[in-house]
Amino acid sequence: MADHVDLILKQWDAQRPDLDVSPMAVIGRLSRLIRLIDAELGRTFAAHGLDRASFDVLATLRRSDPPHRLTPAELMRASMVTSGAITQRLDRLESRGLVTRTPSEADGRVVYVTLTDEGYALIDRALPDHVATEDRVLSALPKERRDELAHTLRDLLESLGDTTTLT
Repeated sequence: MADHVDLILKQWDAQRPDLDVSPMAVIGRLSRLIRLIDAELGRTFAAHGLDRASFDVLATLRRSDPPHRLTPAELMRASMVTSGAITQRLDRLESRGLVTRTPSEADGRVVYVTLTDEGYALIDRALPDHVATEDRVLSALPKERRDELAHTLRDLLESLGDTTTLT
Protein backbone atom coordinates (compact mmCIF):
# COMPACT_ATOMS: atom_id res chain seq x y z
CA MET A 1 0.00 0.00 0.00
CA ALA A 2 1.18 3.54 -0.72
CA ASP A 3 0.17 7.04 0.27
CA HIS A 4 0.17 10.26 -1.72
CA VAL A 5 3.68 11.14 -0.57
CA ASP A 6 4.98 7.88 -2.05
CA LEU A 7 3.63 9.04 -5.42
CA ILE A 8 5.34 12.43 -5.05
CA LEU A 9 8.65 10.77 -4.15
CA LYS A 10 8.37 8.41 -7.11
CA GLN A 11 7.67 11.32 -9.46
CA TRP A 12 10.66 13.29 -8.17
CA ASP A 13 12.85 10.23 -8.47
CA ALA A 14 11.86 9.95 -12.13
CA GLN A 15 12.34 13.67 -12.83
CA ARG A 16 15.33 14.43 -10.59
CA PRO A 17 17.13 11.17 -9.72
CA ASP A 18 20.18 13.26 -8.83
CA LEU A 19 18.38 14.90 -5.90
CA ASP A 20 17.83 13.26 -2.50
CA VAL A 21 14.21 14.18 -1.77
CA SER A 22 13.94 11.88 1.27
CA PRO A 23 13.18 14.83 3.62
CA MET A 24 9.90 15.17 1.71
CA ALA A 25 8.91 11.75 3.05
CA VAL A 26 8.73 13.24 6.55
CA ILE A 27 7.78 16.86 5.89
CA GLY A 28 5.22 15.96 3.24
CA ARG A 29 3.54 13.46 5.53
CA LEU A 30 3.57 15.88 8.46
CA SER A 31 1.99 18.55 6.26
CA ARG A 32 -0.72 16.21 5.00
CA LEU A 33 -1.37 14.94 8.53
CA ILE A 34 -1.78 18.50 9.82
CA ARG A 35 -4.47 19.21 7.21
CA LEU A 36 -6.32 15.96 7.92
CA ILE A 37 -6.07 16.31 11.70
CA ASP A 38 -7.12 19.98 11.58
CA ALA A 39 -10.27 18.95 9.69
CA GLU A 40 -11.10 16.29 12.29
CA LEU A 41 -10.48 18.65 15.20
CA GLY A 42 -12.42 21.40 13.45
CA ARG A 43 -15.55 19.24 13.41
CA THR A 44 -15.19 18.60 17.12
CA PHE A 45 -14.67 22.30 17.89
CA ALA A 46 -17.64 23.27 15.69
CA ALA A 47 -19.88 20.85 17.59
CA HIS A 48 -19.24 23.08 20.61
CA GLY A 49 -19.55 26.37 18.74
CA LEU A 50 -15.79 26.92 18.74
CA ASP A 51 -12.88 27.10 16.33
CA ARG A 52 -9.28 26.08 16.98
CA ALA A 53 -8.10 29.46 18.28
CA SER A 54 -11.11 29.93 20.58
CA PHE A 55 -10.70 26.43 21.95
CA ASP A 56 -7.01 27.04 22.51
CA VAL A 57 -7.59 30.28 24.43
CA LEU A 58 -10.26 28.70 26.64
CA ALA A 59 -8.13 25.59 27.20
CA THR A 60 -5.08 27.70 28.08
CA LEU A 61 -7.08 29.61 30.66
CA ARG A 62 -8.66 26.41 32.01
CA ARG A 63 -5.32 24.64 32.52
CA SER A 64 -3.83 27.66 34.29
CA ASP A 65 -4.04 27.81 38.06
CA PRO A 66 -7.25 29.19 39.62
CA PRO A 67 -8.66 31.76 39.17
CA HIS A 68 -7.89 30.77 35.55
CA ARG A 69 -6.67 34.26 34.75
CA LEU A 70 -3.82 35.41 32.49
CA THR A 71 -2.74 38.59 30.76
CA PRO A 72 -3.08 38.66 26.96
CA ALA A 73 0.73 38.39 26.70
CA GLU A 74 0.76 35.33 28.98
CA LEU A 75 -2.06 33.82 26.93
CA MET A 76 -0.09 34.35 23.75
CA ARG A 77 3.02 32.68 25.17
CA ALA A 78 1.11 29.75 26.68
CA SER A 79 -1.22 29.07 23.76
CA MET A 80 -0.90 28.47 20.06
CA VAL A 81 -2.56 31.78 19.13
CA THR A 82 -0.52 34.49 17.40
CA SER A 83 -0.26 38.05 18.72
CA GLY A 84 -2.27 39.37 15.79
CA ALA A 85 -5.13 37.02 16.57
CA ILE A 86 -5.28 37.34 20.34
CA THR A 87 -7.16 40.65 20.57
CA GLN A 88 -9.70 39.64 17.95
CA ARG A 89 -10.17 36.25 19.60
CA LEU A 90 -10.60 37.82 23.04
CA ASP A 91 -13.16 40.29 21.64
CA ARG A 92 -15.22 37.40 20.27
CA LEU A 93 -14.93 35.28 23.41
CA GLU A 94 -15.84 38.25 25.61
CA SER A 95 -18.87 39.12 23.45
CA ARG A 96 -20.07 35.53 23.91
CA GLY A 97 -19.67 35.80 27.69
CA LEU A 98 -16.93 33.16 27.84
CA VAL A 99 -14.16 35.41 29.20
CA THR A 100 -13.90 38.77 30.92
CA ARG A 101 -11.13 41.35 30.69
CA THR A 102 -10.49 43.41 33.78
CA PRO A 103 -7.76 45.96 34.51
CA SER A 104 -5.31 45.17 37.28
CA GLU A 105 -5.95 47.12 40.46
CA ALA A 106 -2.19 47.34 41.04
CA ASP A 107 -1.19 48.44 37.52
CA GLY A 108 -3.68 50.06 35.17
CA ARG A 109 -1.59 49.05 32.15
CA VAL A 110 -2.18 45.36 32.90
CA VAL A 111 -5.39 43.61 31.84
CA TYR A 112 -6.40 40.16 33.03
CA VAL A 113 -8.42 37.69 30.97
CA THR A 114 -10.49 35.33 33.10
CA LEU A 115 -12.80 32.44 32.26
CA THR A 116 -16.42 33.12 33.10
CA ASP A 117 -18.55 30.34 34.58
CA GLU A 118 -20.01 29.82 31.09
CA GLY A 119 -16.52 29.65 29.54
CA TYR A 120 -15.40 27.21 32.21
CA ALA A 121 -18.41 24.96 31.60
CA LEU A 122 -17.95 25.09 27.81
CA ILE A 123 -14.29 24.11 27.86
CA ASP A 124 -15.04 21.33 30.35
CA ARG A 125 -17.69 19.97 27.94
CA ALA A 126 -15.50 20.34 24.83
CA LEU A 127 -12.25 18.96 26.26
CA PRO A 128 -13.31 15.28 26.57
CA ASP A 129 -14.59 15.34 22.97
CA HIS A 130 -11.32 16.94 21.83
CA VAL A 131 -9.23 14.26 23.56
CA ALA A 132 -11.49 11.52 22.15
CA THR A 133 -11.01 12.93 18.63
CA GLU A 134 -7.23 12.99 19.08
CA ASP A 135 -7.34 9.42 20.39
CA ARG A 136 -9.43 8.32 17.40
CA VAL A 137 -7.05 10.04 14.96
CA LEU A 138 -4.11 8.17 16.53
CA SER A 139 -5.95 4.85 16.89
CA ALA A 140 -3.87 3.18 14.14
CA LEU A 141 -0.82 3.42 16.42
CA PRO A 142 -0.43 1.27 19.53
CA LYS A 143 0.60 3.07 22.71
CA GLU A 144 4.32 2.28 22.38
CA ARG A 145 4.41 3.70 18.83
CA ARG A 146 2.52 6.81 19.97
CA ASP A 147 5.04 7.31 22.76
CA GLU A 148 7.93 6.82 20.34
CA LEU A 149 6.40 9.29 17.87
CA ALA A 150 5.79 11.85 20.64
CA HIS A 151 9.43 11.53 21.74
CA THR A 152 10.73 11.85 18.17
CA LEU A 153 8.59 14.93 17.52
CA ARG A 154 9.76 16.50 20.81
CA ASP A 155 13.37 15.95 19.74
CA LEU A 156 12.68 17.66 16.43
CA LEU A 157 10.88 20.60 18.09
CA GLU A 158 13.72 21.05 20.59
CA SER A 159 16.27 20.99 17.76
CA LEU A 160 14.39 23.90 16.18
CA GLY A 161 14.42 25.90 19.41
CA ASP A 162 10.87 25.19 20.58
CA THR A 163 11.65 24.63 24.24
CA THR A 164 10.31 25.66 27.62
CA THR A 165 10.98 25.00 31.26
CA LEU A 166 8.48 23.04 33.30
CA THR A 167 7.50 24.72 36.53
